[in-house]
Amino acid sequence: MMDAGKKAEKEEEEYKMKITSISYEKKKGKASFRVEKTTPEFVNLLRRAIIDRVPTLAMEDIEFKENDSIIYDEIIALRLGLIPLTTDLQTYELPEDCKCEGAGCARCSVILTLKEKGPKTVYASDLKSKDVKIKPAFPETPIVKLLKDQKLEFQATAVLGIGKEHIKWSPGNTWYHYEPKLTVKNNAKLLEQFKDKFPPQIFTKGQIDVKKIDACNLYDSCDGICEDLIKVEWDENNIIFNIESWGQLDPKQIVKKACEVIDSQLLEFATLLKKA
Repeated sequence: MMDAGKKAEKEEEEYKMKITSISYEKKKGKASFRVEKTTPEFVNLLRRAIIDRVPTLAMEDIEFKENDSIIYDEIIALRLGLIPLTTDLQTYELPEDCKCEGAGCARCSVILTLKEKGPKTVYASDLKSKDVKIKPAFPETPIVKLLKDQKLEFQATAVLGIGKEHIKWSPGNTWYHYEPKLTVKNNAKLLEQFKDKFPPQIFTKGQIDVKKIDACNLYDSCDGICEDLIKVEWDENNIIFNIESWGQLDPKQIVKKACEVIDSQLLEFATLLKKA
């Protein structure tokens, strides 16, 4: 007979959560992984931690020295704040956690400057950063178009922040769903009848392509139309978690930091319980 210790270990292993990578595209900032033996509540906790709590750098304070463009200072400042900046979490801290107590120093903020004269289109790549590691994630993002002799000059201060305070600090988009199981039958007569009701992206040479349904995440769009062609079933024991980075951090960094945030919150909660 199995002793109590081994039995407990076996039960623990049986219910232990398992994570398996499905895809990881670092250049595109996309990742998907399967989480087995978990609940929607837990993966939603992870999703909220990513969106609301993982810090990134974004331009916060803009000091305009000259702006002859057709766009007001306030609108340019808004555009600048939404430009994703590559973020170094090892170097920078949240202002409230910094030794300067939010006054602004090299450990919690970075200066970016721009000085351009028209005629030209000013792009994010024209920004000059005091830290070579901090730069626009998408250099070809347009800021404003300057006509002949028009000038734009400003100094921007980027600071770490979290999505809970403003969406410009959110690192990306995340979503999850139960793992789908597809049963596909390319019945010619039924295809002729129902083809127009399915998304056109799922077809290859007039036939339903399972790989395209998966690649385009079109399970919901195919569900319930004609189960004799496409039947979608959902495995409630496994959840597929997807991340699409805005460019500040890669997906692995985002998930790792989100887990650290959750650990920190749980420790804080445990401490408060002891004091209660």
